[in-house]
Formats: sequence, C-alpha cells, structure tokens
Amino acid sequence: MNRNSLKKLATIRLKEAEALLATKNYSGAYYLSGYAVECALKACIAKKTKRYDFPDRNLANDSWTHNIIKLADTAGLMDSLEHEIKLDPIFKNNWNIIRDWSEQSRYQIHSKTKAYSIYFAITDGSHGVLKWIEQHW
Repeated sequence: MNRNSLKKLATIRLKEAEALLATKNYSGAYYLSGYAVECALKACIAKKTKRYDFPDRNLANDSWTHNIIKLADTAGLMDSLEHEIKLDPIFKNNWNIIRDWSEQSRYQIHSKTKAYSIYFAITDGSHGVLKWIEQHW
C-alpha cells in the first residue's frame, strides 16, 4: 500500500459512504466515513517515508492502528490540529465528531443522525476534517 493508493481509498470510502447514506444504510455509512479518515491519515504517514530508506520501527508500529488521534500524532499533525481547533470552532466541532470513531463501529448500529454527522464533519468544504488532512498529504 502506498500513499497514492491510500489517498484513493479515502476518496472511494467516502463515495461508498455516500451511496450507503442514499440507501438508508446508516451503520455502514458511519463506519466507512471514519475509515476514509483513517486512510487519509495513513497517506500522511506514508508521505513521511523516504524512498529506499529502511522504515523507522516506531513509525511503522504506530501506523498499524485504527485510532484517529494516534494516527494524527504519528503523522506529525498534532501541532497543526491544535492550531486549527483554536482557529476554527466549526472545524473543532467536526474534529470532535470524528475523533471518537473506531473500527469497532462496524459491529454497532448507528442512527441516521450520527451517520450524516460524521459524513458532513469529514466532507464539509470549508471546515471539514478531510479538507484539513489534504493540506498535509
């Protein structure tokens, strides 16, 4: 898996989430929306890897997680994240919606409201989590 593949996967997962929202499959839409953020953050981590360099063990180990906050930290984005949260209260609200996503959500039932909330927190054109991540990938 390389950086471009991860970026593409993030886009695909959001399109899949949108299709699931349209067909009222809210639990799957919720899960795939969060998974898109996971893929996008992993693309940021992949950007830190230099071609032909042996990967740093801690970076590699820390990358094998589904935890959104840990992935943002591993990608080196915490300073930028804290700055954006202070600067933009709408982004802060969007981040607060996405940060608690877990891969375990695939085993849970999610409401229409929750599914749309996470999807829009990610895709908001001005204050969305994905827009912020794209500045770093």
